[in-house]
Amino acid sequence: MDVRLSSEQRALRDSAAQLIGRLGPETVRDLGNGERRAKLHAAVDAAGWWDLRNDDGSGAPVASGVEAALVAYETGRGRADAPFIGPTLAADLRRRAGLEPALGRESGSRVDAAGAVAMLELHDLEVVRVPVLATVESVDLTRVAAGSFGEPVVIGQVSGTDVDAWTALGLALSCGDLVGAMQGATDLAVAYAGQRHQYGAAIGSFQAVQHLLADAHVASEGSRSVARHAAWAVDALSPADALDAASVAKAYCARAARSVCETGIQVHGGIGNTWECLAHLYLRRVLVSSEMFGGVGECLDRIGRDRGLR
Repeated sequence: MDVRLSSEQRALRDSAAQLIGRLGPETVRDLGNGERRAKLHAAVDAAGWWDLRNDDGSGAPVASGVEAALVAYETGRGRADAPFIGPTLAADLRRRAGLEPALGRESGSRVDAAGAVAMLELHDLEVVRVPVLATVESVDLTRVAAGSFGEPVVIGQVSGTDVDAWTALGLALSCGDLVGAMQGATDLAVAYAGQRHQYGAAIGSFQAVQHLLADAHVASEGSRSVARHAAWAVDALSPADALDAASVAKAYCARAARSVCETGIQVHGGIGNTWECLAHLYLRRVLVSSEMFGGVGECLDRIGRDRGLR
């Protein structure tokens, strides 16, 4: 595995960061700005993010797992309130089942269903399309979840290896989102530690605060490495091995993300517990992303079953 990003991958990451930086929420109050959110959704659509795992005409996806995970990273880091993981997984599932692209937006995840007209789910080896009748707010203030559903319809079938590969992609994308949120929470805390003064000095000069931020950085970098490997494995390894790699990554990232985001709140002190502080948006986001396609316990159980340890 070559851990270096290509020039095209760096350009994709940078363009995603710029788009979210321009149209994403800068304050908690911005989450209620429907006009801004509509512009962000339109820009994401125009950029083709939801089509990254569509068929490129040869049966292969337009973008690799690494490239899709880079966008997921930026959506997490920038607290983007536009769907990405859900539509991306729906497109990938349609490709694996040999189905034509959907006319309306679909979601492959119940917790990232903003604007989706339907859910795509796997029932054993069957691809099932379930109309989304309504969405609901969740703990994550930047994403809405599918609420009520219509009558499910079987629209296709996939193989067992497709199920493993698709699940591995879902885990890898959620890991990318977690790592991005960790980075965003750490950057926010570092900036505050440099601005907030007590006893005539920035709190970032205090050893206790430095240790907290250093631990957060180490946890984030470890998560970045294992998440990058999981994203690479989606296309480079066998589906079974990719699922193992993604399960390991998810267990690691989910544990680290909650700790890092709680550290971010702690560094902010009392203001970290206020509604106006952005720190809680990161914590809320990682709590939801940690459970996508299984949390720590489920991922560890999956690894144990696959290796005959349970």
